[in-house]
Amino acid sequence: MRERVTLYTIRGCARCAAMRVELEGRGLRYTEIDLTAHPERVPELLKLTGGRRVVPVIVTGARIEIAPGGGREF
Repeated sequence: MRERVTLYTIRGCARCAAMRVELEGRGLRYTEIDLTAHPERVPELLKLTGGRRVVPVIVTGARIEIAPGGGREF
């Protein structure tokens, strides 16, 4: 069974778009949380990032990747 992958993004983020392409290219299924459309999920992101307002953030099982390869503050 594959681990659950969650991708936190915001609209207009080039690195977020690149991460989508990367995940799809690796054949991974993921759930995307667009914080622009769902600002109520921002506190959840802040818990994952230790208070940093940055995307993309990828959560795979218990592993959290904060802005791998660069990110965007919001």
